[in-house]
Amino acid sequence: MSMSDSDSSSHAGEYKNFKQITRERLLYEMLRSTKTGSAWKVLIMDKLTVKIISHPCKMADTTEEGVSLVEDIYRRRQPLPTMEAVYFVQPTRENVIMFLSDMAGKSPLYKKAYVFFSSPISRDLVGQIKRDPTVLPRISALREMNLEYFAIDSQGFITDNERALEELFGDEENTQKGDACLNAMATRISTVFASLREFPSVRYRAAKSLDMDTMTTFRDLIPTKLAAGIWNCLEKYKSSIPNFPQTETCELLILDRSVDQIAPVIHEWTYDAMCHDLLNMEGNKYVHEMPSKTGGPPEKKEVLLEDHDPIWLELRHAHIADASERLHKKMTGFISKNKAAQIHHGGRDGELSTRDLQKMVQALPQYSEQIDKLSLHVEIAGKISKIIKEMGLREVGQLEQDLVFGDAGTKELINFLRTKPDLSNEIKLRLLMIYAAINPDKFEGDKGLKLMQLAGLSEDDMNAVTCMKLLEGGSSGTKKSSLGTFTLKFDLHKKKHAARKDRTNGEEETWQLSRFYPMIEELIEQLSKGELSKSEYPCMNEPSPTYHGTSHVASVQSAPASGAHSMRSRRTPTWARPRNSDDGYSSDSVLRHASSDLKKMGKRIFVFIVGGATRSELRVCHKLTGKLKREVVLGSTSIDDPAQFITKLKMLSRELSLDDLQI
Repeated sequence: MSMSDSDSSSHAGEYKNFKQITRERLLYEMLRSTKTGSAWKVLIMDKLTVKIISHPCKMADTTEEGVSLVEDIYRRRQPLPTMEAVYFVQPTRENVIMFLSDMAGKSPLYKKAYVFFSSPISRDLVGQIKRDPTVLPRISALREMNLEYFAIDSQGFITDNERALEELFGDEENTQKGDACLNAMATRISTVFASLREFPSVRYRAAKSLDMDTMTTFRDLIPTKLAAGIWNCLEKYKSSIPNFPQTETCELLILDRSVDQIAPVIHEWTYDAMCHDLLNMEGNKYVHEMPSKTGGPPEKKEVLLEDHDPIWLELRHAHIADASERLHKKMTGFISKNKAAQIHHGGRDGELSTRDLQKMVQALPQYSEQIDKLSLHVEIAGKISKIIKEMGLREVGQLEQDLVFGDAGTKELINFLRTKPDLSNEIKLRLLMIYAAINPDKFEGDKGLKLMQLAGLSEDDMNAVTCMKLLEGGSSGTKKSSLGTFTLKFDLHKKKHAARKDRTNGEEETWQLSRFYPMIEELIEQLSKGELSKSEYPCMNEPSPTYHGTSHVASVQSAPASGAHSMRSRRTPTWARPRNSDDGYSSDSVLRHASSDLKKMGKRIFVFIVGGATRSELRVCHKLTGKLKREVVLGSTSIDDPAQFITKLKMLSRELSLDDLQI
């Protein structure tokens, strides 16, 4: 019996990104290792592991590796005594019991079993398997894959702790439930490093101490506790996994959602973020109206906006205006090169209709796939542009950015709310949440109530604002408030606001509303330069003297305290530069850099955010990979769109649970 995993470190041979390594481990190390001739196998998984494998792999991939049937371990299955089975399951007592019932006795369901556990299994459960004399001879492999995360992106993963906010930051503090959540999270995060054969130096946000009389709460210690849990798992890996690094090979920074409460609710103007924010998509699934190939009415088809779509890959991190321009050029370029397309377009200027596209598909069947892809994104970009116009989002976005950068304040917000009575409740709530994150003192006493009344929001909506301070370690105080007033005080020091200066580098801002950037961008850059404050972000393990984060020695040093400033420093909107600017920040450029020669890529940087990450933060990781020449991988408990985050936030001070709501 083998309890190891193969050496899949990217430090040997061709450089592979995070998702590629995950995919190859599942397909080659797990499935291919079970191949015996041309015999087909059954793949048996639980609810979690089926999601683990579905993110980096397609059904066709598993079929190619000899899997003819995929089954749920908890469903009643037909006996297939002539076939061998591959089990990929969590190492839980329930799963072990189900496996033993499948393979025990005189009539097992399958001929042989290859068993792969997603994370380390306890000695007790291994002993339970070994004690059954009928099962043991039927086991061809019993191994720990140490792969228990969802690779949602080439540089992103989630641990599938959808209720992390509720369980860790809720008003009713439950230390036992919180510790269980953090332990499961630590195990799953650790399997990322087991998969990549990386041993990180572990940095974390230190607990904030307001004064000597303030007691540190469980919420304050979340990054600290998680760092300790991950460190314990990594220490075990050093002795249990062959060839696991004994010294640091990468960096891990652990944060929680309090690091940036604006990023989850501000409008992010990239194509990817706009799709998920405005189109009510289910995950990455979009319902597309396709031109009928038979000349009938348009057909509805579900499509996935994922890496296999080259247009999506190119445009997802582009500003929505840039994406629309590129799509228009692609379509007009295609038409100009095809006479048949010109005939059916009629040489007209403006947008193509569904009927135009339908005629093109009929006239140019050899280009149907190309036209389908283009028409999909033309349709999506058109819908987004229409929604932006109908909802007046440009003005909303301008005020959001002005609030964040200190160019607008209470007067401008109040005037905006008074002159825009038709704004949706969600937009008004998001504006107030941004304002509260910057000006917590403005929500003391009945000031918040007056703003709530001016915006016409319900107490239920404003509950999201009051719950923001729970992420800062306080209590919502809503239960003590019988008159509807509340206090929102994130810290003892009121934030000052400096007037914003115009850009001094003379560079024209290419796209509107592109000033905002998530706080993790600054933190990652400081970490990479060795300038991240050691007092605010201590290290679980002091790095070895031989450790080099980049090509130079990155010594950990305390960053000097900065003076009073607005929530965001103004910087050049590099991600919104013109397309011909190959500065390492454009989507195309990042992809080129990410797949470049290993010698040009430094040590990986991992950032994990407890409580949900945003699409803007994922974009930043792609951008910085090109800029720093280091693969930056973002991990979180979930990836949340604004509406999802607000719903979860409201749960923090309620009796109601996420189980009662469908997000």
